[in-house]
Amino acid sequence: MAKELISAEEEEQIVEAIRTAEKNTSGEIRVHLEKKCPIKILDRAKAVFHELKMDNTKLENGVLIYLALEDRQFYILGDKGIDKKVPDNFWESTKDIMLAHFKKDNFKQGLIDGILKAGEQLKQHFPYQQDDINELSDEISRG
Repeated sequence: MAKELISAEEEEQIVEAIRTAEKNTSGEIRVHLEKKCPIKILDRAKAVFHELKMDNTKLENGVLIYLALEDRQFYILGDKGIDKKVPDNFWESTKDIMLAHFKKDNFKQGLIDGILKAGEQLKQHFPYQQDDINELSDEISRG
């Protein structure tokens, strides 16, 4: 199902958006796709966050965009460091932008817009440092 909704070419564009968003920040963004969410979505997003070692970033500034495609659910989870810095409604407003695209079955653009919006906040609160290293993979993970 994930392969059908996002082509290889679209996946490369999503990965490129992650690279673009991370270019100006020390923050880390990951996208994880699954067909179905086996438990409550927040609990699953937290489990994936941990499985991907996103809770191990130095500045606690990882952002996970989790999608359960067949269930038509998604969740944006920010680590402690970024959650302390962004405005209270930030993740909801990001979710709204993504949802508008998802409702039109444009998953690629929804993901890209969400990634770039998260990247803007990461850049503002966690600017790129000279000694910055890419702590996590930019590739889309699947469950």
